[in-house]
Amino acid sequence: MGAATGTKAIDGGFSERLSALDQMFLLSEQHNTHMHVAVTAILDAGPLRNPAGGIDIDRIRAHIGARLRWIPRYRQKLSRSPLGSPIWVDDDRFNLAYHVRHTSLPRPGDERALQALAGRIKSQQLDREKPLWEMWIVEGMADGRVALVTKAHHCMIDGISGADLLAVLLSPESSVAAEAQSPFTPRPHPGAVALIAQELGHRIAGTFEAGRWAISEPRAAARALGERASALANMLPAAFWRAADTPFNRPIGPHRRFDWLPMDLAEVKAVKHALGGTVNDVVLAVVSGALRRFLVRRRVDVDGLELRAMVPVSVRAEHERGGLGNRVAGWLTPLPVGEGDARRRLACVREQTKHLKDSKQAMAAETLASVTDWTSSTVLSVAIQLALRVRPFNLVVTNVPGPQVPLYLLGARMQEVYPQVPLFTNQGLGIALFSYDGTLFWGFNADWDLVPDLAELVDDVRASFAELHRASRLPRPRRQPIARPSSGGHKSNRASIRK
Repeated sequence: MGAATGTKAIDGGFSERLSALDQMFLLSEQHNTHMHVAVTAILDAGPLRNPAGGIDIDRIRAHIGARLRWIPRYRQKLSRSPLGSPIWVDDDRFNLAYHVRHTSLPRPGDERALQALAGRIKSQQLDREKPLWEMWIVEGMADGRVALVTKAHHCMIDGISGADLLAVLLSPESSVAAEAQSPFTPRPHPGAVALIAQELGHRIAGTFEAGRWAISEPRAAARALGERASALANMLPAAFWRAADTPFNRPIGPHRRFDWLPMDLAEVKAVKHALGGTVNDVVLAVVSGALRRFLVRRRVDVDGLELRAMVPVSVRAEHERGGLGNRVAGWLTPLPVGEGDARRRLACVREQTKHLKDSKQAMAAETLASVTDWTSSTVLSVAIQLALRVRPFNLVVTNVPGPQVPLYLLGARMQEVYPQVPLFTNQGLGIALFSYDGTLFWGFNADWDLVPDLAELVDDVRASFAELHRASRLPRPRRQPIARPSSGGHKSNRASIRK
């Protein structure tokens, strides 16, 4: 449910339809809401340099081009069937140099300059006439490292498949020779009659499969239908309840600020073991405490205040790992911002996430996606606009598990990796996390005008975790957070909690 239907060769050509969930991200994009997910990674530059000392962009492009055979979506673009449904087709004008770009930071090339560049890159929509991704190789960092800024439209990937793609483009091997590119021959686009037949066949086949299952296994079908109906009954009232107003829940513009924070994953797990719950429960409790501090500073009365986060939950089966498209549902998770005690905040979060698991809210969201998969784009567009007007959540908080071993690009080790989640209408803040090689990397995406004090929110997250760490009565980390000065009068967010 909710996944792309797979590669189809019809009428001598190729096309692949988008699932309803993939279409949702496509239809949610407007002038001010860019629906791409992104990552800013920092790598050791040594192995990527040419004999003259600069970055060997041709070698990097050749390597990426060779790996694209494992991810064919990156050579496909959007088109439309005669019935209006969006489909993927091969791009007959694909140009790798357009997608893999090379730039440099202005001096002094510090971290703040990289964050500003990443924010500008992420403020630009992707060209719908081309494959929906870009990758920027950024040199000029004062410490000699190189950055990799990537973005791909959310209709192509979700967080889990994005993590799988990292494993395709990068390698756990520290010495990997560049592969030779294989020639790319785009497949022709199908004719109109074949596309209409494909679309109608998809809808008929889905209905037939559901009916055949109900007849062959009536008890299992009835039980599954009852579970999904119960899950929908639990979820729908929350989905149509407007979340509380905050200073960052206002109409957003097209410009973005991007900031980040690395945190020792072992310390987060130690808190989890001491106080109970999951890593994600600890994350949500930390976000709740940080937002409490942030809103108090904005002179918001937080007594009894409860915000709501959309927390994506992967429904991707193990055999679907490595696939593109979206296989994700979501929890509408209350954040106990009004609770002043860190330990009780975590207890509240644990209680709420247990309730969400028991009520099978993720199943309900997946059911809605599967139902809308058989409707037209017009019906889906109207449903999306209604949901955005209601605004049932204040922000997205997404936490994606990544590989816990070092990854390399042509021998250059990836040292840091900060994710970015897109902003929806009237939601000026989004928080994404990615765990990699023993570190939990936080990425903060914000509207430029609504959240000019984003650096202070990052400090609030650091302080909120420290408060929860003290509440767990664990020994203090051997290495304490270090506040580093930065340019432009901004506070630095490189401070982290590490062993």
